[in-house]
Formats: sequence, structure tokens, C-alpha cells
Amino acid sequence: MNDDETPVGIGRPPTHRKQVWIKLFWIGIWLAFMGAPVKDLTDGNHTPWATVLGALGLLTFVGAYLLLVFRHTSKPLDRPVVHSAIAFLGALSVVLTLTLGTAWLVLFVYVSVSVGATLPLRTARWLIPAVAAVLVLMGLASDHPREIITALIFPALLGGFSMTGVRQLIRTTIELREARATVAQLAANEERLRLARDLHDLLGHSLSLITLKSELAGRMLPGHPEQAAAQVADIEQVSRQALIDVRGAVTGYRRPTLPGELAGARTALAAAGITADVPAEAPDDLPEKPEEALAWALREAVTNVVRHSGARHCTITLTIRQTLDGKRLELAVSDDGVGPSGTKPGNGLTGMGERLATVDGTLATGAGGSASGSGKGFTLTLTVPLESGLGSTE
Repeated sequence: MNDDETPVGIGRPPTHRKQVWIKLFWIGIWLAFMGAPVKDLTDGNHTPWATVLGALGLLTFVGAYLLLVFRHTSKPLDRPVVHSAIAFLGALSVVLTLTLGTAWLVLFVYVSVSVGATLPLRTARWLIPAVAAVLVLMGLASDHPREIITALIFPALLGGFSMTGVRQLIRTTIELREARATVAQLAANEERLRLARDLHDLLGHSLSLITLKSELAGRMLPGHPEQAAAQVADIEQVSRQALIDVRGAVTGYRRPTLPGELAGARTALAAAGITADVPAEAPDDLPEKPEEALAWALREAVTNVVRHSGARHCTITLTIRQTLDGKRLELAVSDDGVGPSGTKPGNGLTGMGERLATVDGTLATGAGGSASGSGKGFTLTLTVPLESGLGSTE
């Protein structure tokens, strides 16, 4: 997904022009309720001079409202700026209503929405009713106060308090995003500490021994070359074993695990907009080789679902089955997408089957995703042994 296709995230400022216009659209769509003031200006109820001033006042109000809500929901403004902007909107609403008539009372609805969108709840919960009260008092002077007040009081209260909920949602989303970033950073730090600790345990003793024997060999030369040669041979043996240990540790770090791939599958499917049912845990104490083969196969299967299936739902299940050959772990990946594209398996499925075959695993495919129950989609079933040798038939 490129930048132009990325939606505007909650609590995030727009990053390019298209996102700016999208956000302005969603904020400005509520300006449709400005129909009453616009109609009042176009009906010719006022002198030309009053009509021009009213149009300028309306444009000023709309511009200040859009600027306040747009900027504050992207990046919070300073509190004095917010207070000044709301006071300006309120004063302009009073002036326009007193000079041009009750059709302009709708401006107080937008003042209430601005209060809910920009001020803390402890302030908004009394200021929103205060704005509504001013609306009621000014509406009582109209020819039909009951109809006007009834039509505007509920939008003013509901719009204002609804925006306080939206503001709280934005704040919570930002805090959650920051918490996730902190957790990711802590996890990375912990992984670095674990790597440093493991490398110290692996190489600390070996490097110390190599240093000691190197110094000893240096002192033995040139007087005792045979003993020095024996020390050099020991150094070679220790260094080779250290290299083997490091390679084994690196292989362990790079080896995929089933719990890790399940978590990755959950993230990848969610990012692709696919509703996923993924097990929260994997069986404990899985044999290393079968688990690695199953993890690689799961990664490939989820990649195929994301890229090629066009699915809206995917289900991953883990089941331990007792067979004549012993216990086996069965992994099934089902989706409700377009189904198999041909009769021959692709390179991905072929490689998956070959990898599973090295650990006595099996691969089976079929149409019809269990998630949809509609006969469409694709189901991939993988099995690996959980124990070596043949199991007894009980």
C-alpha cells in the first residue's frame, strides 16, 4: 500500500495533500446544516450591505471552525489559542444571530461541537450545556421559539457530547500507539540483552582459554617448541568448538517457531483486512525439526492467503491426533477466497511439501474453506509427527 492509499490514522496528522482533503471532507460534511443561514442570505431578507456583512461573517465563522477542529484533532493547539478561538466563535454567533435573525441560531451547534472536540471533559461537560442555554435564551425571542429550540437543542447537546467521546477515543488511540512502541522497544532491548548474555556464555570461557594458552605458548617459544605446538593445537581445537557453538546459536536465533509464526499470521491477516481466527497458543515441547518445518509452511500459507486468495475470513486450527504411526500435529489453514487457481500445485506448495517430507510430514489441499461454509475458498492441511518412531496402537 503506497502513501496515497494509506488512510488518515486516528490521532495522526495528514502526511500529504490527499489526506488533507479527505480529513477536510469528513469535518466539513457537517457544514450541510448551515443551510438555514445561507437560505436567509439568499432570500433577500436583508439590505445588500447587511447581506454582504452576513456572508463575510459566515465565511469567517466556517473558516475559524474548520481551522480549529482540523488542527486540534491532528496536533493539539495551545490552550490559550483554543480558548480564544471558541470565545471568538461564540461571540460571532451571538452577533450574527442578534443582527440577522433566528435562522443563525444553528451556529451555536457548531460552537458546542467545537467545545466537545477541543476542550477536556471536565470543562466541556459544563460549557456544552452553557452554550445550549445561550441558544435557548436567544431562541425565546423568536416568533416560534418552541419549534426552533426543539430543532436545535438536541443537536447542540448531542453533537457536543459526542465529540467529547471522539476526543477521548483519539487520546486513547494515541496512548495505545505510544504504549505499543514502548513495548516493542523494550522487547528489542530485552532481545539484545539476551543475545549479549548468550554470546558471553558461549564465548567468554573459550576466548579466555584462547588468550591464556596464547600467552603460555608465547612464553614457551623459542625454548620449548614442542610444548608451544601442543598449546597452539589446543587453541585451534577450542576456537573450532567456539565457532561451532556460535553457528548453532545463530541457527537457533534464525529458526522460526510456531508461536512466533502464529503471532505473525494474526498480524499479517489483520493488516490485510482479513478477519482471522488464530490459536492463541501452540503445543509445548514440540520437536525442533517438525516445528521448524511447520512454522515455515504456515508462513508460506498465510502469505498465499494475503496475496492471492481475495479472502475476507481465514481460520487457522491446531489439532493433535493419535494415528497408527503415533501422535501427529495437524495444522489447517482455511479461507473463503477464490479457491485454487489450477490443477497443478505452485512452487510454494511444492517447496512446502518437500520441506514437510524431510520430517515425515504431509500436505493436503482441497477446495471449500471451513470459515465460510459455502463450498468456496481453499483449505491447506499440514501434519508433522510429535514423537519419533512408530507409536503403539492402543
